[in-house]
Amino acid sequence: MTTPAQGNRIPDGALIGVDNGCFGRNYVGDDKWFAFVARTVDRYGADRILWAVAPDVPFDAAGTLTKSLPWLASIRELGIPAAFAAQDGCDLIGLPWDQFDVLFLAGSTEWKIGPVAERLAREAKTRGKTVHMGRVNSARRLGIAEWFGCDTADGTYLAFGPDTNLPKLTAWLDELHHTPTLGSVA
Repeated sequence: MTTPAQGNRIPDGALIGVDNGCFGRNYVGDDKWFAFVARTVDRYGADRILWAVAPDVPFDAAGTLTKSLPWLASIRELGIPAAFAAQDGCDLIGLPWDQFDVLFLAGSTEWKIGPVAERLAREAKTRGKTVHMGRVNSARRLGIAEWFGCDTADGTYLAFGPDTNLPKLTAWLDELHHTPTLGSVA
């Protein structure tokens, strides 16, 4: 995962999710964000980019729809999948399903691990879309992302204390791959 403000180095061969950085205080603005996406595609190649998430307004479904719509086609024109950041209430105003390739579960924690986000994730999968969940920083939330059918997830857990947290994260992933799912883990 990378954003314009991070300045992180992408390891050779790694797949890349390009976030916009709107969640937090480091958003660089729409034009600088898009220039960063284009440079990332040029530098690493479209085949390594999982998706780029269009600019959004965290926790604001209507604001996100307005802000994201103009960018979804531009992302696709770069030859990469466009992600739409679903927010609390987006189910009430509708999602532009035909204009994006990846449903990015954003929004408040309560919303994104709740029944509406689960329903939207399952609908996205039936529509042939990829699903990503943001801010996944615990074994519980990773289990929820798996239950919802998410293809990918991100979080900052590993960034804080990687020597200590990498073995824990690896154990969470091992547990997911060895434990049968019996129902909702929410």
